[in-house]
Amino acid sequence: MNRPAKRGQPRQLVGQPGRVELGGTTSSVRGVTMVAMVIETWRGDITTLEVDAIVNAANSSLRRGAGVCGAIFAGAGPELDEACAAIGYCAPGDAVVTPGFGLPSRWIVHTVGPVWQGGNAGEDTLLESCYRRSMEAAVAVGARSIAFPAISTGVFGFPPERAACIAVATVKSTSIPELDRVILVAFDDPTYGYYRRLLAG
Repeated sequence: MNRPAKRGQPRQLVGQPGRVELGGTTSSVRGVTMVAMVIETWRGDITTLEVDAIVNAANSSLRRGAGVCGAIFAGAGPELDEACAAIGYCAPGDAVVTPGFGLPSRWIVHTVGPVWQGGNAGEDTLLESCYRRSMEAAVAVGARSIAFPAISTGVFGFPPERAACIAVATVKSTSIPELDRVILVAFDDPTYGYYRRLLAG
């Protein structure tokens, strides 16, 4: 049975260095400025976060992979393999949702990022779509908080700094009133540094 998610609160594990940096998007209604969404970065293991939804950087066949994908499958348990097999396919740039099963998060949003081919094959546009579609898919099942890994920067080869710029810009520019909090999770120090600098700027 899934544990209820605490609204966007990261659970820091011993030995996992990380500090939350806050950013925010705002909107104006009749001259009154309101904070629409809090954007954070955190250094650590995405599978430990007690948020409504975490994002899996998936492959198109939605099969268990390596890296963060493998860790998510391991944490969720064999029910996730069965749920993904039932869905069967996700197109690059799109997103599908499964329950979180054994993870602290209520939902897992699976999105397929682009494989880096030098930057002239529409990779940036596909990566933008991954972030935008993941947020839309999460909200569609009732999530108000979501955590992202650095999509496509592992075996898919997307340059990490370029990917971080796209992640931050897309999250900031996507207006979804139902979403309260977005956490950009870095598994290494360089990516964490990119997120911190971009959110501070």
